[in-house]
Amino acid sequence: MYDAFLLLSFGGPEHPDEVLPFLHNVTRGRGVPPERLAEVAEHYLRFGGVSPINEQCRELVAAIRADFAANAVDLPVYWGNRNWRPMLADTLAQMRDHGIGHAVALATSAYGSYSSCRQYLQDIASARAAVGPRAPVVDKLRHFHDHPGFVEPFADAVAAALSTLDVTQHATTRLVFTAHSIPVSMAESSGPSGGRYEAQLRETARLVAERGAPGLSWDLVWQSRSGAPHIPWLEPDVNDHLEALAKEGVTQVVVSPIGFVSDHLEVLWDLDEEAAATARRLGLGFARAGTPGADPRFVAMVRDLVLERMAPPGDRTRAALGRLGHWDVCASNCCPPPVRSNREGTR
Repeated sequence: MYDAFLLLSFGGPEHPDEVLPFLHNVTRGRGVPPERLAEVAEHYLRFGGVSPINEQCRELVAAIRADFAANAVDLPVYWGNRNWRPMLADTLAQMRDHGIGHAVALATSAYGSYSSCRQYLQDIASARAAVGPRAPVVDKLRHFHDHPGFVEPFADAVAAALSTLDVTQHATTRLVFTAHSIPVSMAESSGPSGGRYEAQLRETARLVAERGAPGLSWDLVWQSRSGAPHIPWLEPDVNDHLEALAKEGVTQVVVSPIGFVSDHLEVLWDLDEEAAATARRLGLGFARAGTPGADPRFVAMVRDLVLERMAPPGDRTRAALGRLGHWDVCASNCCPPPVRSNREGTR
């Protein structure tokens, strides 16, 4: 049925001269003010104008290829991005030239919302149209927010981060999960019945907390908001939440970015720079837990999802793969575009 695997990701600049063109790609048609682009560009320039996400994708691609080879999954592995080289349309053209007809794809987002799910389906359709009649058909794999290969690396990272804090202050330590904020209208329209983005994130948070820090109180908050002030986005922001926790008597926090697959720039800037600075100002102990990246369990999860998709529908059972929660698929009515003005955000 399938003759290739495709990794779909967001993309990022790899040279200072690429930063603004990349941001223009991301925000095209959204009316983001130039001053906001300049502010975000400065974040990239603080890291040499290089986003770590592309190198992280290269590591993941290499690990998937090795895992496929070791487990007799006979699929070549390709990689294409939404916003920067390698662009998805270019990758599909290469796949066409290699004789690929039907690929299965994993997007580097575990959750269901317009920007993290449905938009990737639209990206695939647009790229196929650009390539032309012989463009490969591409089927996107389902959400994986509660798969053990996604949950367990987070849980171990939370436990490791917690071990770096003062054990005598455990009673006043809080586990804070973060994910990318999105417009409230987008959150409300995510999934066939609405609210899927938040519900999936809360389920992931619960699973990670139970395994990585049993008994520790936890919260789910948001980061990386970039929209116009008059448009409601999910709140509270992680920095505002740290302020509130300090007032409640919390003395230490472990911050786990469960909304992200790897430690890309939004994690490094919004958490390791801004949130860590907020914690220092408040006198809070701060430890940031890592993300799955190319963890072998996450890589094995990719193989699980591919084999699951390749199996006859009757064999796609939750028990066969040891899933932890709901059966979520990307259906035709999954994550429709929210009813809103699409004029906010840099992501």
